[in-house]
Amino acid sequence: MDDDRDLLIFTDENGQEITLEVLDYFEYEGEEYALLADAEQCAHDHEHDGECGCDEEVELIIMKVVTDGDTEEFVPVDEDKLDEIVAFLQEDGADLDFDVEFDDDEE
Repeated sequence: MDDDRDLLIFTDENGQEITLEVLDYFEYEGEEYALLADAEQCAHDHEHDGECGCDEEVELIIMKVVTDGDTEEFVPVDEDKLDEIVAFLQEDGADLDFDVEFDDDEE
């Protein structure tokens, strides 16, 4: 149900709007991060909790969450830090609501 989804609208470098869904939040080294995916890829008739049985692969995006009072700002993660975070998630260091698998094919 769309009412229960945490959707955010971003503008890419070409000025195109992209709607991302926040799948989960997690902490790494005392800082908050969000795991996001394209909302259209995540459009299911059910919640995608990793146990739904569908074989749909979804590209994941990790962003740092910077809180200033009542507002949250989602900022890109530095490439070096991103590698550390992916390794952390692969080692099951985060308490996520679903299983995450990363491709090791990046060359």
